[in-house]
Amino acid sequence: MTSQLVELAGTIREQVRRGLPAAQTAELVEDALRPFLTAPDLLSPEQRVGDPDSYRQHVLHVEPDGSFSIVALVWLPGQRTPVHDHVSWCVAGVHEGVEHEQRYVLRDDRLVPAEQTTNHPGEVCGFAPPGDIHLVRNAGSAKAISIHVYGADIAVLGSSVRRCYELTA
Repeated sequence: MTSQLVELAGTIREQVRRGLPAAQTAELVEDALRPFLTAPDLLSPEQRVGDPDSYRQHVLHVEPDGSFSIVALVWLPGQRTPVHDHVSWCVAGVHEGVEHEQRYVLRDDRLVPAEQTTNHPGEVCGFAPPGDIHLVRNAGSAKAISIHVYGADIAVLGSSVRRCYELTA
C-alpha cells in the first residue's frame, strides 16, 4: 500500500470504530475519503490498470477484523455496472475521470429512476441499505478511477453487490 492508502485506512478505521449506525458511518467515511481523492500518489501504477472487457476491481485494503474494505475501480470508456444494491454501507469517490450514477427506488416490485449524479475528481457519495440501488458508468471518453469503501470484507465476499436487478419497460 502507498503511504497515502495507509493513512486513509487509519482515518477510516477511526470512524468505523465509533460503532454508529450505517448511514452515519457512511457520512463520516465520506468526509474521511474526500481529502485523499486528489492525492496524485494515492495509487500505484498497478492499481490504475483497467481491463478492456469490464471495469476492474483492485482490492487496496481489507481491515483485519473485516469491518471495512477499500477498493479501486478502474473504468474504461463505456464500462458500467449492472443495476445493483449492496450488502453494506458504501462510499465512493472519484479519483480520476468522470462517473455517472443513476439511482433507483423499488416501488411495487418495479425499479423507478430516481436521482442522477455526475461525479468529478474529489467528489464523493455514500449510502446505506435500503435505498442503495444504482447503476454506475464511466461518463467520459477517458479512463475513470474511483475509490470505494465498503462496510464489509470484500476479500471474503469478492464483491459488495447483494443483488442485481433487471430493468423492465
